[in-house]
Amino acid sequence: MSKLREVNLEQGMPYVADAVKRLTFEVHHSKSMGCAVLKIIHGYGSSGKGGKIRIAARERLDFLQKKNEIRGYITGEKFSIFDSTTLKAFQSCPELRKDRDLERSNNGVTFILL
Repeated sequence: MSKLREVNLEQGMPYVADAVKRLTFEVHHSKSMGCAVLKIIHGYGSSGKGGKIRIAARERLDFLQKKNEIRGYITGEKFSIFDSTTLKAFQSCPELRKDRDLERSNNGVTFILL
């Protein structure tokens, strides 16, 4: 079974609140499946200023981390072999080394450490 799971929160162009609800569900569902990392695609906003789903998703992840429901997360901008959190994530999920967004500074994705 794969330790890495990917979910597109943008699919169907949901409202922000619906995307955040889905994010919370997918975090819990992925943990119950035994995944180590959940990659979410939230986009970066058509204006280039950040995107509402991206901002709300990362705020929710901060909340989940404070509640110890996730170990942490890596923003797509920091997903690099030069980032210490990324290197630690490779240990629990070696599949991450092959992810297409490694070294791309993609602020439209986030990797959740479950």
